[in-house]
Amino acid sequence: MKLLVIIPAYNEEDSIVSTIEELEREAPGIDYVIVNDGSKDNTKALCREHGYTMLDLPVNIGLTGGFQAGMKYALRNGYDAAIQFDADGQHIPSYISSMVRTMEETKADIVIGSRFVTEDKPASLRMLGSNLISAIIKITTGASIKDPTSGMRLFSRPMIACFSEKPDFGPEPDSLAYLIRKGAHVEEVQVSMREREAGESYLTLGRSIEYMARACISILFVQWFRS
Repeated sequence: MKLLVIIPAYNEEDSIVSTIEELEREAPGIDYVIVNDGSKDNTKALCREHGYTMLDLPVNIGLTGGFQAGMKYALRNGYDAAIQFDADGQHIPSYISSMVRTMEETKADIVIGSRFVTEDKPASLRMLGSNLISAIIKITTGASIKDPTSGMRLFSRPMIACFSEKPDFGPEPDSLAYLIRKGAHVEEVQVSMREREAGESYLTLGRSIEYMARACISILFVQWFRS
């Protein structure tokens, strides 16, 4: 399997080098591309200094646009699969091999690196929102997805094409629900994730609540009108 690791990055100067060094150490030989999403700090300079493969977006267009840029790169360069991978050190590259193996063995279209296949969700407001999204996906698709908000997802080539061609498609739970309804086969693999090593997360408490509400509304209503 020809695999590409897509690493969207916005103002990740404090973590991008350690993230790539760990990826190269733990998953040697795997191709990757950093999508610098108009960073205002030294992210671009560090990528150039270290010779990292990078797509440099001139302005910040957000996670959806950055991820789609990476998917277009994967499609045009003939990759069989692409994995979404955080630049902030939360994702652990040693799990990539088990996700790839699961895709090959099950012929899955999407493999989610899930924190909750064998582990219970902690009691928190964010996990309450995750449970609600899981329940709504179950109601609308019949599929049981334990970690719908995981940002570590492996996509097959047909999924790469889908994300490349649909401008409103982002790496979010509503797109996942839509694809399941359209027949996508989804598997989950148990992984662990770290806390963010550096920088500041976009998802504050208020934004987390807004994100969960928007995802639920989209799954329940908006997705039914997508072509």
